[in-house]
Amino acid sequence: MKGRFIDPAEIVRAYRDPLSLASLAVDLLPIFAVIAFGWSATPLVALYWLENLVIGVFTVARMIGTAFANVGNLLGAVFMAPFFTVHYGGFCYGHGVFLAVFAGQDDFPSPEGLLRWALGTAPQMVWFVGAVFAVSLLYYVVEFIGRGEYRTASLDQEMASPYGRIVTLHIAIILGAGIAFGLGQPLLGVLLLILIRVVFGILMTLRRRRKRDAGLPTVSIPT
Repeated sequence: MKGRFIDPAEIVRAYRDPLSLASLAVDLLPIFAVIAFGWSATPLVALYWLENLVIGVFTVARMIGTAFANVGNLLGAVFMAPFFTVHYGGFCYGHGVFLAVFAGQDDFPSPEGLLRWALGTAPQMVWFVGAVFAVSLLYYVVEFIGRGEYRTASLDQEMASPYGRIVTLHIAIILGAGIAFGLGQPLLGVLLLILIRVVFGILMTLRRRRKRDAGLPTVSIPT
């Protein structure tokens, strides 16, 4: 069944890695935010949007890092990293505008205004973003550098890796909104959004573990 279905024993094995546990802890932080600080859907989706920006920063770092093992990748990274920054940045901006309008913003925000809006949706936001950044840094230092993933990393794969996460978040928001408005249960919508995000993180952790066990190059999207 491995490779096609989720094996509970495989999940346990994957989460013996302290890095995977740290990632899971950050994925579960929004539950703490909802319970302890009363977060609604707006700061939650703002946090996930800000996480996309953090992932974009480390994607550029990984693209440049592929040159550590292959100097030829340096020339490619010099051209592709700026392209990714503009393309992914525009993608995130469009996604962020959708979220801001979805959350009830009347004005069409600028990129700077969008960032201010996201950081201002909750007083504790900067700490939660800091936790995301810390785990992303751990992935980069421990997995990409320490475990030598840069030796087999593909410049093209690294550049394409973050986009699937944004699509997943869009689907989660639509489903969560459907429950929130259709059933009149906003809390259920928030919890569904968190659940989808946590399941996505578990699947990505299993994917990285399977590739590592098979000796294949991994593409680490911090979750």
